[in-house]
Amino acid sequence: MDDTFEKRKKIIYEFMCDDLYVPMKLKELAVLLQVPKEHRGELKSILDMLEAEGKICLTKKGKYRKGESVVLTGVYQAHPKGFGFVSAEGEKEDIFIPEEAVNGAFQGDTVEVAITGITSGKRREGTIMRVVSHGITKVVGLYQCRGNKSYGFVLPDNQRILQDIFIPAERAKGAVDGHKVVAELMSYGTDRDKPEGRIVEILGHVNDPGVDILSIIKDFDLPTEFPERVMNQAERTPDFVSEADRKGRKDIRDWMMVTIDGEDAKDLDDAISITRTEDGSGYILGVHIADVTNYVQERSALDREALERGTSVYLADRVIPMLPHKLSNGICSLNAGEDRLALSCIMTVDRKGTVIEHEICETVIRVDERMSYTSVKKILADKDEEEIRRYEKLVPSFEMMEELSGILRKRRQKRGSIDFDFPESKLVLDEEGTPLEIKAYDRNVATKIIEDFMLLANETVAEEYYWLEMPFVYRVHESPDEDKLKKLATFIQNFGYSMHLGGDEVRPGEIQKLLAKIGGTPQETLISRLALRSMRRAQYAPDNAGHFGLAAKYYTHFTSPIRRYPDLQIHRIIKDHLRGRMNEEKIQHYQKILTDVTKQASDTERRAEEAERETIKLKKAEYMSRRIGKVYEGVISGISTWGIYVELPNTIEGMVHVANMQDDHYDYHEDRYEMAGVHTGRSYKLGQTVYVRVIGADSLTRTIDFEMADEGDVEDGEE
Repeated sequence: MDDTFEKRKKIIYEFMCDDLYVPMKLKELAVLLQVPKEHRGELKSILDMLEAEGKICLTKKGKYRKGESVVLTGVYQAHPKGFGFVSAEGEKEDIFIPEEAVNGAFQGDTVEVAITGITSGKRREGTIMRVVSHGITKVVGLYQCRGNKSYGFVLPDNQRILQDIFIPAERAKGAVDGHKVVAELMSYGTDRDKPEGRIVEILGHVNDPGVDILSIIKDFDLPTEFPERVMNQAERTPDFVSEADRKGRKDIRDWMMVTIDGEDAKDLDDAISITRTEDGSGYILGVHIADVTNYVQERSALDREALERGTSVYLADRVIPMLPHKLSNGICSLNAGEDRLALSCIMTVDRKGTVIEHEICETVIRVDERMSYTSVKKILADKDEEEIRRYEKLVPSFEMMEELSGILRKRRQKRGSIDFDFPESKLVLDEEGTPLEIKAYDRNVATKIIEDFMLLANETVAEEYYWLEMPFVYRVHESPDEDKLKKLATFIQNFGYSMHLGGDEVRPGEIQKLLAKIGGTPQETLISRLALRSMRRAQYAPDNAGHFGLAAKYYTHFTSPIRRYPDLQIHRIIKDHLRGRMNEEKIQHYQKILTDVTKQASDTERRAEEAERETIKLKKAEYMSRRIGKVYEGVISGISTWGIYVELPNTIEGMVHVANMQDDHYDYHEDRYEMAGVHTGRSYKLGQTVYVRVIGADSLTRTIDFEMADEGDVEDGEE
């Protein structure tokens, strides 16, 4: 920011601090300060900056007056480097807290923060004034005695907890060096003293199989056992569909339908059926979802526990289910050859992919075949003769599904839906949890069929209930961060690309067009990553705000009630409507609870995602710890002041620390996403292909360290 701007800002602020100043509107200030019309934009920028810094504020009548520092309340997130961020409710951007302004706040604390200024990156900066309450009461970590029996320390697994926890011997509960433990905090420490705690649980030795994942489960406070009352209720659920349950439902047990899932899936909650319309011009697509609400009554012990958990959590070596296995793998799982209760969305789709009519109804179904993604891919993509013979009766249906899937995908692309095709990680572990193989998860023709059909059902259900004006749960995805998009639009001009940002709002089609233009170019990875980083998180909400990424005006989650609470919640609403029970009392009931339900669902989803991510990082570090010295080709996936992140084709990511780049002194240029050498002129840019050698991998910190290597070394790198 230039000196002239700062000087003018200082003059205007001093003018507004004068005792004789009375609050004025922008136009009045401009007249009084004799600012010509063509310079009023700069005056507005100065006032905006002063307002963001908390030095002035805008009254309800649009007048500017001197203001005290803005004090907000939020949750503190520490960074391993010492600084941190506060996320305040209702604020779109986090507030940056420099290390010297943390003032003893601990990871997860609810704090009061005073806005003190703006960082060079235009992010608000603040000082923590007061800790309101502590968010973390227990810490999971490695116990160390360090040669002294009278006390020990817990080294936290959570890298955001920056200090070790002091444990007096009498509070160690018999823990020995190398145990993974849970410690309850007794004090949170000061500038001079470490936090202090007592050990409340010993998880096992750090090298015992499964203790690593158990540590993550405890760290994220994920529930491991169902309470007895919940299990008792689950045990009382029937094993078979009764005659009474079938009454009043559409009986479609004679419809040909299949489930398509991964080989190891046990909770099968969606089945699909497809036929041509009578005139042969379109398709009748049925998406049939397990009617879990028939067995999980509102406010029951099962329901309260499901809401508490919010979602099933899929870790590397285990699943922590939302519902007990008696339901999720039994009566609620659409097992082949068994009568099951379902909520069905039956859609008539024309050749352009438009749903021209639909029916949402309670049904009784019977799945004909439990198919796997691999098997359907063999039939459709590989033309495997043996597989085709085995499922001869179903092959025409699969071919029709592929046909419709392609039509739906093309239609979504046409309206601007964004498809970031970054591969997910697939881990192959042995019986003791040791990673044998890590690779990119295969998105094939079968996974795309299911994805396309579920998206269509979710949109159809969401639109129906939006126009019925009923309380509902939507899956919403807001427009991207405007500043990040502007930065991206400026950056891509270096490569000859442009993006039309328009007026107030960018259209998803603009990002999709950009991704299409860069497809197959050297810049594809770089620009795709930057576009993805401009996106906000999707979340659940009782009000429909559309889904930006899918370019959908209406979207919900209807298709997975076994593993996601929002789906279970909307099934309940749908059934109340279908059965004529949605009276004023019910409407008020749902309006009252849905804000809390959607917040809980969004929070537990985030917790599950973070736990899953940490588990994958742990197993990747363990995998690479046996490959020290090997050289790999990778792509630069991130650059920061302390180093360069490199991602390998198998999705493993590690860091080349600046300290290990000894061939030169490197400076980080944030605006260019570049690390540039001062003397050699060598530079590293986001998306660039490089060769790296593995020099370290730590399962405890879940980190992998690389150093730059030569292409010639790579032939010795892989096994």
